[in-house]
Amino acid sequence: MKLKRVFFCLYILSVSLYGLTQTKAQSTAGEGDTALVNTLIQQSKEYFTSDPEKAIDLSTQAKNFAEKIHFSNGAAYALKNIGIVYYFQGKHLEALNNYSQSLKIFEEIKDNIGIANLYSNIGVVYYDRGDDAKALENYLQSLKFSELAGDKFRILTALNNVGAVYNIKTATYDKALEYYLKALQLCEELNKKEELGAICVNIGSIYFEKNDDEKALFYFNKSLKAYGNSEGSLNSYNALGKLYKKEAEYDLALKSHDQALAIAEKLNNKISIVQSLMGVGNVYKDQGNNRAALLYFKKAEIPAIEIQANHELKDLYQEMASAYSKAGDYSNAFKYQTLFSNIKDTLYNVDTDKKLGTLQFDFDLQKKQSEINLLTKDNALNELELKRQKFAKTALGSGLVLVFFITLLIFRNYRNKVKVNKLLDSQKAQIEQLLLNILPAEVATELQSKGQATPRYYEQASVLFTDFVGFTRIADSLSPQ
Repeated sequence: MKLKRVFFCLYILSVSLYGLTQTKAQSTAGEGDTALVNTLIQQSKEYFTSDPEKAIDLSTQAKNFAEKIHFSNGAAYALKNIGIVYYFQGKHLEALNNYSQSLKIFEEIKDNIGIANLYSNIGVVYYDRGDDAKALENYLQSLKFSELAGDKFRILTALNNVGAVYNIKTATYDKALEYYLKALQLCEELNKKEELGAICVNIGSIYFEKNDDEKALFYFNKSLKAYGNSEGSLNSYNALGKLYKKEAEYDLALKSHDQALAIAEKLNNKISIVQSLMGVGNVYKDQGNNRAALLYFKKAEIPAIEIQANHELKDLYQEMASAYSKAGDYSNAFKYQTLFSNIKDTLYNVDTDKKLGTLQFDFDLQKKQSEINLLTKDNALNELELKRQKFAKTALGSGLVLVFFITLLIFRNYRNKVKVNKLLDSQKAQIEQLLLNILPAEVATELQSKGQATPRYYEQASVLFTDFVGFTRIADSLSPQ
């Protein structure tokens, strides 16, 4: 439980530190337009937990305006913010729906940092739902795109997340160490103290479970040094307390748990208060001081019930039953043994319900995805129909224009032909008149009909030889003799 919490804090830190960036040439919108989108996105972050509805409203405004001005980057971040709000509300299906839409946009604009960020967010949803396989799949994708982007801090986060999944089962501890150690190296390179502290606690806890106490002590102390006086140090102190108890260094164990308790009470961090009080109680129980142990166990029981920390209550009731039994108080021993059995059954039922819920969640997710795919298909078909109609209108318009020009061309040719025919008829009439003026009528008629004339004999014929200007004009006015 503790390891998961540390991991989650690191995830939230990575989200809060990850700034909004604008990718090159994604939009034709002006700087003022994109600035408005970015402002709305930044404002929405302030209301993630305090006023979720307002956060969603601001992010939705940002998304709609970003889509209007074709600012893809802004639309993607707005959708991501909506997903984060739903995640904090425990509405995992809605969170994944918005994350998936955001991821699709980042993929379209080839924003590797955005892609890495969304795969990480999606992985956290599956991690919280206990779907380790899908969580790991998304974390590895996040790691891949973080490396493509060359973003070392995001690589660090992805490595830690992958390690957290492998850290769930004893069989994959070595794999978890492999990724944690890579993340550790980047923490030191980037001088990320809080992240270094969290990862060192995780590494130390694995060595603690593997009974390599020397390495566990090394990494717990390293985490304490990295945290310094920050709030995260309470995790280091509680981890050291467990290790010192295991080695029977009871004074050091009590001191470590007391230091963790002081920080937890200052922060009013109730889960850490429960864990610190249980740590002190377990030290006293190991020393055989059951009375002191039960005193701290009872103190831990109150906030544990208040926040419904069932995993801690299970361990607490088991230890209390054991302490009462050793103290000879069998009535209370039976009471807490019964409480232990009941809450164990509750956790089993919760785990079963969670598995069934995961199946329902997967079904709902697939159904939602099918609806989205169908909607996308319908939109594509509508777009195709609009394109077809537009093409038909364009083709019809082009056809009408073509018919108009062809008609115009035919009409022009017809007019030219009429003009030419009129000219030819005029010239023909002129030629015929000239023939009649210079030849006998029967000869002229024969030439017109046959194209040639038969020689004739004339007893008397007079021939006028002329060679003067305007003969044709004058001959035009004469009739054959």
